[in-house]
Amino acid sequence: MLKNKASSISTEQRNVTRLRVLEHIRRKGAISRIDIAGALQTSPATVTTATADLLSAGLIHEVEGDPQSGSPRRGRPRVLLKLNGGSLLIAGFKVTRHYVSVLIADFEGTERTSIKYPLTEACMTPLDFAQTIRKALESACAAASISMSDIAGVSIGIAGLIDAEHNFVHWSSSISERNVPLGPLLQQEVDCPVFIENDANLVAKAEQLFGLGKGLRNFLVITIEHGVGLGIVLGGKLYRGERGCGAEFGHTKVQLDGALCQCGQRGCLEAYVGEYALIREASIAGQDRDQITIADLLDNAQSGDQHALSVLDRAGQIFGMGVSNLINLFDPECIIISGSQVSFQHLYSDSVMERIRKGVVHVDAPLPDIKVNQWDDTMWAKGAIAFAIEQVSTLKIREMPAHAS
Repeated sequence: MLKNKASSISTEQRNVTRLRVLEHIRRKGAISRIDIAGALQTSPATVTTATADLLSAGLIHEVEGDPQSGSPRRGRPRVLLKLNGGSLLIAGFKVTRHYVSVLIADFEGTERTSIKYPLTEACMTPLDFAQTIRKALESACAAASISMSDIAGVSIGIAGLIDAEHNFVHWSSSISERNVPLGPLLQQEVDCPVFIENDANLVAKAEQLFGLGKGLRNFLVITIEHGVGLGIVLGGKLYRGERGCGAEFGHTKVQLDGALCQCGQRGCLEAYVGEYALIREASIAGQDRDQITIADLLDNAQSGDQHALSVLDRAGQIFGMGVSNLINLFDPECIIISGSQVSFQHLYSDSVMERIRKGVVHVDAPLPDIKVNQWDDTMWAKGAIAFAIEQVSTLKIREMPAHAS
C-alpha cells in the first residue's frame, strides 16, 4: 500500500517536471538542456530524464544551435530542444452571434488554416451547438485537406459563465439552456478531447503569450463585443474563480434596477456598454428611426448627431466608473481594452480617462497603463489554440508511462 502510494507520488512528480520542462521549451522556442536546468533551478540529470521522455513521446525534437563558445571541438554546434510542431494538430474556436471562427494550428501554434462558419441562429440548444461545432470543424479540416481524426484537441471560447475545469456552462448567450454539462455532448460529436473556456479568458491568454501582456505578471483584459468580458492574469496565471464564474466585469452592477441585461438581471455594466445596449439606447433615443447598427451609431456621432453622442458619452462614463473600480480592486500593471467592434474610441476618450482618474483611490503613483488592442476573431481563436496546446500537453504527459525513457 505504502509502496503504491509512493509510486503514485513519484509518477505525479515526474509528470510535473515533464510539464514544466515542456512549457519552458515552448516559451523559449529553442533551448539547451543545461539552460533549462538553470532556469528551472533543477539538476541537469532531472532535465535530461524529462527531455528524454518528451523526445520519446514526439512532443519535442533536437535542433542544431550556434557553436558552443569554448568548446574543445572547434565549431561544435550546440544541441537545442524545441517543440515538434508537426507532432499534433489543434483546433481553436471563437463563437460569435453570427459565425464561428475556426483556426487549425500545429503544436507550436503555427496556423494551418482558418475559416468562418456562418450561423443561422445566435442562440442554440446544447445539441444544436455541439453539432454546429462538428460541422464547423469538418469545414475547417476540409479546407486544410486533413481528416478530423488528425485533430488532437479542440478548444472553444464562448461568452458566459463557464466552469472550464469541468467543461460546464452555467450560462451563455450562445446556448438556450442553463447549467449544461457541455463537454460530453461535444466529445461525442468531435471524438477528441474538448476544452471549453470563457472567451475573455482566451483573449487574456493570447495577450499573455502573443500580445500586450507578454512579460507582465498582473494585468487585466477587458473585451468589448456584443457584451463586456474580463480576463484576469494574476501572478502570471489566469484567475477564474472557484466555480469558473469570476471576472464577470460586464455583470457588475452600476445602477439599482437599471437597464435589462441579456443575462436576465438589471443594472449590469454591459447593459449600458455592450453592442446590444448601445443599439437599444440609440433606437429609443431616435424613436422614429429604423433599427441601426453600431457602425451607423458611430457614423452618426462622427457627424455630430446629439442623440448618438449622448448614447456614447453615457456608455463611456459608466465604463470609466467600472474601470476605476477594477483598478481599486486589483491594482494591475496594465489594463488592455480589446475587441473587434468597428471602433470603441468612446471608451478611452479624454473624458473617460478623467472619470477613471477621479474614481481611483488617490496615491502618489501613476495609474496603470491603459492600452487598446483591437483584434479580429482569428486572434481570439489563437487564444483558444494556446489554451488547447496547454491542455493537450497535460493529457499527453499523463499518458506517458511512468518510466518513458
